[in-house]
Amino acid sequence: MKSTYSKLRAFAIVTLVTTLAAGCAATSAHALNNFPDPPAEPTAMQANGTATTLQKAVFSGGCFWGVQGVFERLKGVESTFTGYSGGSAATAQYEIVSTGTTGHAESVELTYDPSVISYGTLLKVFFSVVQNPTELNYQGPDHGTQYRSVIFYMNDQQKELAQAYIKKLDAAKTFSSPIVTQVVPFKAFYNAEEYHQHFMDNNPYYPYIVYWDWPKVKALEKLYPNLVVERYLTSDAKMPG
Repeated sequence: MKSTYSKLRAFAIVTLVTTLAAGCAATSAHALNNFPDPPAEPTAMQANGTATTLQKAVFSGGCFWGVQGVFERLKGVESTFTGYSGGSAATAQYEIVSTGTTGHAESVELTYDPSVISYGTLLKVFFSVVQNPTELNYQGPDHGTQYRSVIFYMNDQQKELAQAYIKKLDAAKTFSSPIVTQVVPFKAFYNAEEYHQHFMDNNPYYPYIVYWDWPKVKALEKLYPNLVVERYLTSDAKMPG
């Protein structure tokens, strides 16, 4: 009896939180239906139609569970890892990074195919779905420099496109406050502990995931269904409820 009660109670909690989260997702998607496109990519970044070389990108925008959960659903993204960037190897551990004193930001490293998805498209998803780029050193309930908004660029082309896009978004007054996203050179990426990898998909009913991260996925599906890998759109293992 106790086991049955616990299951019913858990179901009720998840249902309530899911309802709130779905509402957040709908609001986000409605507000960003006309989100500006990024500037044209430099020729050096465009796929040349021959043998495609996979590229890497590193983004930080709050808790890395949700950042990974969104990016890994995109067509052309071959792999994703949660981890730490901005600090040293000696401090690249979750408990230490969580103090906010290491210089690290919780980050996600992407390997993507530029013949399928462009860096500009990744930027658009980053700014419109993944995080709020106007929140300085926090995202939602998470506060500290480890949750800051950062683009770690791999080359001058990534740097120039990211900076140009931020200028475009600010000029268009896309957000009610200025964008505070940092655009800084990539130095190193350190994988997070194994239990942090693909945390959203491995723990879909975790309360934090249900309330804060599934709404991002729902917004992604509503705003950019053409970008989402089909199996995620048709799978039953999506947002709880």
